[in-house]
Amino acid sequence: MRGWEQTTWATGLSEESVMRRAGQAVARCALRMTRPGAEILVLAGKGHNGDDARFAAEHLAGRTVRLVNVTDPAAAVTEVRDFAGALLVDGLFGIGLSRALEGGWLRLVQALNQSRVPILAVDVPSGLNADTGEPLGDAVRASVTVTFGAMKQGLLFAQAASFTGQMEVAADIGLVTCPFKTELNWTEPEDFAHFPPPRPVEGHKGTFGHLAIFSGSHGYHGAAVLAARGALRAMPGLVSVFSTERAYPLVAAQLAQAMVHPWTPATPLPKSCSAILIGPGLAGVDVPKQLVQESGRLWHESPLPVIADASALSWLPPGPTPAGAVRVVTPHPGEAAAMLGIAKAGMLSDRAETLREIARTHGGCWVVLKGRHTLVGHGQGELSVNSSGNPQLAQGGSGDVLAGYLGGWLAQPRLHDDTGLLIRHAVWEHGHAADLLSARLRAWEMSELVELLGNSELAGQR
Repeated sequence: MRGWEQTTWATGLSEESVMRRAGQAVARCALRMTRPGAEILVLAGKGHNGDDARFAAEHLAGRTVRLVNVTDPAAAVTEVRDFAGALLVDGLFGIGLSRALEGGWLRLVQALNQSRVPILAVDVPSGLNADTGEPLGDAVRASVTVTFGAMKQGLLFAQAASFTGQMEVAADIGLVTCPFKTELNWTEPEDFAHFPPPRPVEGHKGTFGHLAIFSGSHGYHGAAVLAARGALRAMPGLVSVFSTERAYPLVAAQLAQAMVHPWTPATPLPKSCSAILIGPGLAGVDVPKQLVQESGRLWHESPLPVIADASALSWLPPGPTPAGAVRVVTPHPGEAAAMLGIAKAGMLSDRAETLREIARTHGGCWVVLKGRHTLVGHGQGELSVNSSGNPQLAQGGSGDVLAGYLGGWLAQPRLHDDTGLLIRHAVWEHGHAADLLSARLRAWEMSELVELLGNSELAGQR
C-alpha cells in the first residue's frame, strides 16, 4: 500500500483528494450500519487514519455526529464510556503503527472493546498489525472494517478475525491503477459483469446439462434435498438425485422438479449426464461400500466434471485424474486438515498453502476451501479470496446448498470456457444471498437461502 500510494503521489494527485474519497467510503458504511437520527461517535487520531475519519464525519448526513480529535487518550476514554449511541468509528491508528500500545492508548482501546457499541474500523482496527494479523499489545475489536485500496495480508489471517469483524474493501479511492500483483485476489461483484451470459433462445434442456447428485442416506436425507434445490437454482436442464435405498422415499417426497432414484450397484449414470456431485448426506450407516468404490472410480476415471463434498472427500483415491477433466473439492477447515493428515490449527496458519497442497495431492483439482473468506484456486496461479458471506452461514445445510449450486453451474457445458470464474461466481452468489438475508432478517434458514440464490440484487442487474 505504501508503494502504491507513493506511485500515486508521484503523478501529482494529492493525498487530501484520496483521503476524502476514503472518508466517503467509511461514511457510506456507517450510514448502512445506522438509522436516520442515530448518534455516531468518531474518534480521529493524529495521523492520516484520523484524517480519513474526519472526512467521513463530514458525510454522515441525517446522523447526530460527535467528532473527537484524540490527542489525550484519557479524555477520550471518558467520551467512550459515556457514549450510548449507535456506532463508534475507530480512526485512531492505521497501518503505520509499529509498536505495542501502552498507557492511555491501551486503556482507550480497552474502553472501546468494553463499550458494547458496534465499532467501524477505518482501514485497520487500531492496534492490529496489518502484516501479521497480531495485536500490538491489544487491538480494537471491530464489527466492520473498511480497508482502503486493497486487502492487507494480515487482515485475512485466522487470528485477525476477532478484531476485524466483517471485512469490506473500498477499492476506488482515487489511487492510480495498482502497479503490483500478488497471488491473492479479492473478489468483487464487478468481476462477474456479463456472467452468466444470456441463455440462447434456441436452447432446450439438453443445452443446459444434466447434473447427477449422489447424496442422501439414513438420517441425512435433508442434505440431498438441499443439494438438489441448490443445483436447481443454477437452472441446469436436468437434475437427478441418487440416494441410498433407505433414504430414497424421504428424498423423493420432498423434491418435485429433480428426478430421484434409489442407488444400487446396477444403477447407471444417465446418458445425458454432464457433471457429477458426490457426497452431501452420505454419512449414514446404510451407505454401501460399492457406492464408495464407485465414487472413487468416477473421480479417477470419468471425463465429466466431478465435485466431491462432505463424506466423499475422504473417499478420493490418490493419483492423477483424466487430462482436461474438471475436478473440484469443497472442504471446510476440519475436512481440509483431514485430507492432508494435519492438525486444524496448522491448516489455518497458512490457508493458501493448504489449498495448494490439496490440489497437488488430488489430481490438480480446483479447491473451494470454505470458511471466513473462502479461498478458491488450484495448485498454481492466482487464488481468489471470496468477499461475501457472514457467520449466519455457519449452520447445517449451508455446504450442501453450495455444493449443489456449484454442481448446477458446472453441469452446463456452455459455461466451461472459464471454470475458475464459474466457481468463484457460485461461491460469491452463495455468500451474497446470505448477506442480503442477514441485512433484513435476524434469523433465517436454508430454505430461505435457496430461494434467494440467483435472484440477488446484483445478479438481477447483471
